[in-house]
Amino acid sequence: MSYDEKAADSTISSSNVVKGHAYASENLVDPEERESLHRGLSARQISMIALGGAVGTGLIIGSGTALVRGGPLGIFLGYSFVGIVCYMVMVALGEMSAYLPHKKGFPGYATRFVDPAFGFALGWNYLLKYLIVTPNNINAAGVVIQYWTQKVHIAVWMIIFIAFIFFVNLLGIRVFGELEFWFSSIKVISLIGLLLMGIIIDLGGNPKHDRIGFRYWDHPYGPMGKYLQNQVHNDHLAIFLGFWSTLTNALFAYIGTELIGVTVGEAQAPRKNIPIAIRRTFFRILVFYVGGVFVISLVVPSTDQNLFVANKSKPGAAASPFVVATTLVGIKVLNHVINAAILLFVLSAANSDLYIGTRTLYGLAIQGQAPRIFARVNRMGVPYMALFLCTLFCGLVFLNVSSSSSKVFGWFVNLVSTFGAITWMCICYSHIRFMKALKAQGLSRDALPYKAPFQPWGSWFALISTAIITTFKGFDTFIPFTKDTFVTSYIGIPAFVLFYVGYKVYYRSTLIPSDKVDLVTGKREIDEEEERFNQEQEARGPRTRLQKFWESL
Repeated sequence: MSYDEKAADSTISSSNVVKGHAYASENLVDPEERESLHRGLSARQISMIALGGAVGTGLIIGSGTALVRGGPLGIFLGYSFVGIVCYMVMVALGEMSAYLPHKKGFPGYATRFVDPAFGFALGWNYLLKYLIVTPNNINAAGVVIQYWTQKVHIAVWMIIFIAFIFFVNLLGIRVFGELEFWFSSIKVISLIGLLLMGIIIDLGGNPKHDRIGFRYWDHPYGPMGKYLQNQVHNDHLAIFLGFWSTLTNALFAYIGTELIGVTVGEAQAPRKNIPIAIRRTFFRILVFYVGGVFVISLVVPSTDQNLFVANKSKPGAAASPFVVATTLVGIKVLNHVINAAILLFVLSAANSDLYIGTRTLYGLAIQGQAPRIFARVNRMGVPYMALFLCTLFCGLVFLNVSSSSSKVFGWFVNLVSTFGAITWMCICYSHIRFMKALKAQGLSRDALPYKAPFQPWGSWFALISTAIITTFKGFDTFIPFTKDTFVTSYIGIPAFVLFYVGYKVYYRSTLIPSDKVDLVTGKREIDEEEERFNQEQEARGPRTRLQKFWESL
């Protein structure tokens, strides 16, 4: 059967179903059989949810490992480069989301603009990431509590934290969005405080009255750190290797920003608010991460033994380079403040992770790529069956209670960065196909609600860069060869291929020609919804300065 015989004309039909899968169907499940998600997220809440899921231990703890590996210059270059890659992914996602802010997340764009098999593989890849990363953050929260006391068994804290994020997600999108906004706001204030603290320490505002300046960039091993200076005697090669060795840490730290693509189905006035949220989120993360690692490189020497000890220990304040910095200059008590900040970071991230996992499973269900039961939504707009399943997977955290199972749990955690990198690559490729479809069908990108800059080169740059980092992220497992680390570093790639090939073989789906890509279905409904929202806003009258300031946060 030819493609033309399989697919109906996209300008006429709103449901193109072929052997159980959809090329561009907006509602594979009958709307009367389920309620829809509620559009209750404002721009400030969306940007903060993305910030809550993306900014966490990758900076406040994980940056210590990157500093040891690449030295001060290496960590700065690595985080800056991946920041540029992140920006290209975000604007690509923003262009698609602003044009068609549907409720299927970016797996829906992959299904619609590339191939149903591609969307299926991406959706399950992304779901697996959040089924793993949520219990990982819950485990981190339990360990952070143990920094203060070990009188209460860690399993008790795990149960409390799982129950907390479950009920927050069950209360509906408005409660979740507002609570996550305040969580993330406190995180932002904490990060600003840590950055200011680092700058003050560097300029001499510390108990020792020692102005550090760029001392740790010069002494004793130069800007590339101890390891590289001992192993590599060519300065140019040392700079490259230092930069290269931090890319995996930087990628892991930035992964999570793309979750804005999952929130578009519950965003108010998405054509207006999604581009605003994407721009805000990127610049906030860029300032916190690139600025953060730069400050860390100023106040903590990459040769400090506390970094090596902390990186071998469990997460907590002791593992943070900010704590190492305060210890070096004789500041006391702040370690407890930083530990409290870490606890808030991981709880906020776990809360966002459960939300994204739930919506991803919901998106798969309404496309017919997961069991229909997960498309059920309660009166508050919560896909409760999907939430129950994702919460059950939080039970994986109990593997870490016993020492024998903790190794297995560690394997799961290593998969997260691979799943996240694959997601970035798929978003970029979906955007490339989207641009080709616009061109083939005679539609100008200038008429889009949001036009991504630096395209199509930006998406190609992000796609190729992420692919290279992913390919070589496990290079240290070869010398000496470590089979456990090798498998967990790369198993996400064959898993994605298995999902893709399995779907393609079973349903015999084909790559959708650019001139056949559906750019119409569902657009009218979104236009009407946007118009109704704008009319409601106009009916409320002009906003006060305080209201405008509140919305700009």
